[in-house]
Amino acid sequence: MAERNVALKDLRNIGIIAHIDAGKTTTTEGILYRTGINHKIGEVRGANGDSATTDWMAQEKERGITITSAAVTCFWKDHKINIIDTPGHIDFTAEVERSLRVLDGAVTIFDGKMGVEAQSETVWRQANKYGVPRICFINKINQTGGDFYKSLDTIHARLSKQALPVHLPIGFEKDINGVVDLVDMKAYTYTDYADHELVQGEIPADMLEKAKNARSLLVEAAVEADDELFERFLDQGEDSITESELKAALRKRVLAGNFFLVSGGDGRGVIVEKLLDIMVDYLPSPLDVDGIWGVNPKTGDEIERKPSESEPLAGLAFKIATDPFVGKLIFVRVYSGKLAAGSYVLNTTTGEKERVGRIVRMHADKREEIDSVTAGDIAAVIGLKDTFTGHTLSDPAHPIALESITFPDPPVSIAVEPKTKADQEKMGVALQRLAEEDPTFRVHTDDETGQTIMSGMGELHLDILIDRMRREFNVEANIGEPQVAFRESIKGTSEVQGKHAKQSGGRGQYGDVWVRFEPNEVGKGFEFFDAVKGGVVPKEYIKPVEQGIKETLLSGVIAGYPVVDVKATLYDGSYHDVDSSELAFKLAGALATREGIRQAKPILLEPVMRLEATTPEEFMGDVIGDINSRRGRIEAMEDLSGGAKLIKAIVPLSTMFGYTNDLRSMSQGRAASSMELAQYEEVPPNVAQEIIEKRSSK
Repeated sequence: MAERNVALKDLRNIGIIAHIDAGKTTTTEGILYRTGINHKIGEVRGANGDSATTDWMAQEKERGITITSAAVTCFWKDHKINIIDTPGHIDFTAEVERSLRVLDGAVTIFDGKMGVEAQSETVWRQANKYGVPRICFINKINQTGGDFYKSLDTIHARLSKQALPVHLPIGFEKDINGVVDLVDMKAYTYTDYADHELVQGEIPADMLEKAKNARSLLVEAAVEADDELFERFLDQGEDSITESELKAALRKRVLAGNFFLVSGGDGRGVIVEKLLDIMVDYLPSPLDVDGIWGVNPKTGDEIERKPSESEPLAGLAFKIATDPFVGKLIFVRVYSGKLAAGSYVLNTTTGEKERVGRIVRMHADKREEIDSVTAGDIAAVIGLKDTFTGHTLSDPAHPIALESITFPDPPVSIAVEPKTKADQEKMGVALQRLAEEDPTFRVHTDDETGQTIMSGMGELHLDILIDRMRREFNVEANIGEPQVAFRESIKGTSEVQGKHAKQSGGRGQYGDVWVRFEPNEVGKGFEFFDAVKGGVVPKEYIKPVEQGIKETLLSGVIAGYPVVDVKATLYDGSYHDVDSSELAFKLAGALATREGIRQAKPILLEPVMRLEATTPEEFMGDVIGDINSRRGRIEAMEDLSGGAKLIKAIVPLSTMFGYTNDLRSMSQGRAASSMELAQYEEVPPNVAQEIIEKRSSK
């Protein structure tokens, strides 16, 4: 595929987001087929090697799921579209998060048989967080049980009432053979499924009234974007609004981010042309997005960069991937200026200059070399050694630091040990590479046991990482049982003295502090305040006291887990002219922390998950009983189409290992579930006591 230059107004950076199995990857395949990039449509679970373009990892092909977001580029009606196909499984939600951070628009895909599902809501919230305008595509409506209108009702009930059809499907289930376009009021049908060619014609008589009513609602919503149109609509009615005016008004509303056009069809190729049309007609170009704001790292002043090649370079590294042929690939969204191969850039996150080796346009796992990438575009860079996810690349003469990307702490951990001495060295390299790629994967060594601990977003996430370690790095390892990342905190307040005084011939050690410990707001972490008056603790010893408190909180007080959401205020103390030192005051801070936390009503916190389970009605009693036995709280129950029930609950993660298999067993394989981290909550006292005793016996 030769590189083609297009005007910035004709560029689209779009993410495909959805619940697992809604058909994101298949729809992307349909788009690539219709735009001439692929000559056949790959299968998500492809036989004979014809797997989907964006599911190129071995694990993706085997499991039929998307694990890592893949970038592809295609062209439609003189528009260039950069598409990122993101994972649907909650364990890989960081891939969605970092993609949405750099994309201008999104297509949210829904399974036409299920409507809005658990992860549909999660990706919708993520898109809201980053203010990403989006359109909706209800997929699989040609399959048995597929229903465009019922799915639309679930969007209204669970996501937004401001979602209106721009197309209505012609036919039902297997008889679907096109759409009515409510903007030009024409029917687009196909006669041969394999051909995929849409033919324009008149709206079927039995749909005309429904189409007119739906168009009236669409026009009514559109004119809200323009006062002049609104006045004319009130005075002269719907017919006074021209087709081009309607399109412009709808685009304005979509770009505002709180109004969503809905289409439907089969992502394997049928009606994909109409989806491509609304992607280029209504989703934003880089010019439609306000300039990016950052700060000058030297002065702290706010700076804006406009999406123009004439502005100084500002780009954000949003994804790291390891390519077996070229090494580390850094995916960069360029917001302003031009990133050229062979040039030097400033990484304002690290403060270091780096040389750009080569620049490639990615087509999933295939590469096409290009000379440069300009404002508004996305490409992958080879040759940057110390650039990672969330780092800013800028013009060295005009530095700017963009807001980074934040990721949740991983709640699940496992111990991993190399099987042989040869595996030991390779494992260190493998873990480092995987951690560079994935910001929700953490590795550390347990000081007490000496074990290597891997932490991730869930069992599947860790399972995939272990599998990648084995295949890509030839590392065989023994794996421990999954462990939960507990935390400690306090509910009360305490004021304690920490005094470290030793005299053993020669110079002694003396540090004396008084510290107040109190609960902090949830999510605020640790905060330290210096309230010392009159120099009773000299300035040079304040920092060591904070350091001593911090380090002690990391290893916990009641069960050895990190202590979070605590305020510590140093308000008094004393020192000795000769015997005081930084080390003595650091140790005094540590002593105060151990005693202070014990006196401030310490509690144990555990990660709790937001669980959504879908089950046929006959198994509902068993499913609810099982959730209750896992210390779960049922929050809501909803009726779904086909007699299924949706159960929403909050359940402690520690009770949920192996839940998927248990749920299948109790429902003859007919129930399904999804989980995501909700928050940390206090562990009940009886359970906390068990955990503390188990930890202290190790």
